[in-house]
Amino acid sequence: MVVSRFGSLIIEPLLKVISFLKFEDYKKFVIASQKDPKIELLSEVNNTYRTVISLFSLVLLLKLYAFLASKYGFSDNIGFIILLILLLILFLFSYKKQTGFVTKRVKLNS
Repeated sequence: MVVSRFGSLIIEPLLKVISFLKFEDYKKFVIASQKDPKIELLSEVNNTYRTVISLFSLVLLLKLYAFLASKYGFSDNIGFIILLILLLILFLFSYKKQTGFVTKRVKLNS
């Protein structure tokens, strides 16, 4: 779940900023999905690839952290506290993003 959320909140927006990805408007996605159910399957496959990219990115970040921790002598307690704070922030923004999707969906269907 953490890997998936990291991909959704960090990797995807980063790839959009550097113009690697381009998305259609969410309203168009919803309408097109009703006409062609395969779009949702293709979207799930996209999300799987994003999660794999996220996994590799997190492994690289973990290795970087391990290198820096050994070089500068970070304590395990500090690392654990940093991890908890980052996870809290990650899931707060995930909750906000998901609430936005629900709100958009309700507006489109009311």
